[in-house]
Amino acid sequence: MEPHRTGPFRYVPVTKRPPIKWPGDARVALWVAPNVEFFPLNEAVPFGIGINPDVLSWSQRDYGGRVGVFRVMKVLAKHGVRATVALNSDVCDEYPEIVEEALKLDWEFMGHGETNARMIDGMDPPERARAIGATFDRIEAATGRRPRGWLSPGVRMTWDTPDLLIDAGCEYYCDFVNDDQPYLMDIGGRRLVNVPYSSEMNDLPAFLRANRTAEEFATMIKRQFDVLYREGAESGRVMCIALHPFLIGVPHRIDALDDALGYICGHEHVWRATASEIMDVYLASSPAI
Repeated sequence: MEPHRTGPFRYVPVTKRPPIKWPGDARVALWVAPNVEFFPLNEAVPFGIGINPDVLSWSQRDYGGRVGVFRVMKVLAKHGVRATVALNSDVCDEYPEIVEEALKLDWEFMGHGETNARMIDGMDPPERARAIGATFDRIEAATGRRPRGWLSPGVRMTWDTPDLLIDAGCEYYCDFVNDDQPYLMDIGGRRLVNVPYSSEMNDLPAFLRANRTAEEFATMIKRQFDVLYREGAESGRVMCIALHPFLIGVPHRIDALDDALGYICGHEHVWRATASEIMDVYLASSPAI
């Protein structure tokens, strides 16, 4: 993909698009994206304090794999939500029991790099291509399903990321957070579908950067849903809730997720979907733009 002043997609304002119809006349397609990540103890930890080993920062994140993710699984299952996991492929080797439990819950997996300790924008092009391909290959070997989608570690892409993703068999992309509906991306004549992710309905910026309380985060989710639900009466909307088990999965926050999902799922006309299901229905709509 060549550098652009704008993204590799048409600008079509939301007021000028054909209506999107979700299954069951749903107004909102809800998808939940737990970021299940692995951080090596012998490498620098993002948002850490810059020492090695950074035991405190590493341990906080390791809590997500040891404890937090299983709380998230329990809450999502309670509300009938099948997650789409943004998965570091190193999890398949270091936390294989998480992958096993996610498969039992019929969760979807999308690529999220090998480890969040290494961002693809810091790699040279051959290493970047190797890392992306290896991520897809390892997840497919562990789950029996080749990922159909991708979220870059740290949501940090490069100009050639979309091309490398298509080469690896990727169909949808989640780095762009600029819409409430899916849209088509033209990557040198090849197609990716952007499935809306969220940098705001996301526990990492909410808790680590904005210092929100658990109750404030739950309120944000509910308010986001209320507006999308109202607008979705005319044309379907997508709502993503992005989670990190080491944050939302701690004891003093997990009930906020339960509260927010209980509120959303208490409404009719909510489609609890995976990212690939959203993509498939969108592509079957006429016309996809």
